[in-house]
Amino acid sequence: MGNRLCTPVGGLPSTRHVEVHLIILGIVLLLIGLFTTLKVLVTVGLILVVVGAVLAVLGGTGRAIGGRRHWY
Repeated sequence: MGNRLCTPVGGLPSTRHVEVHLIILGIVLLLIGLFTTLKVLVTVGLILVVVGAVLAVLGGTGRAIGGRRHWY
């Protein structure tokens, strides 16, 4: 069935939830990488945190992301 809280009427997840998921996943990978000293996880986690933050800022200003202003 999926998570109905993150899915609007159209069926696609809203961009705000995608950004939050990217940031959370990035932080988790970053922490795992720091605790296990795996440099690959630290790098991927840092990239995901930065991409999620950039998408959150651009989405918050109302700019079109990926050619679309709204995802529905």
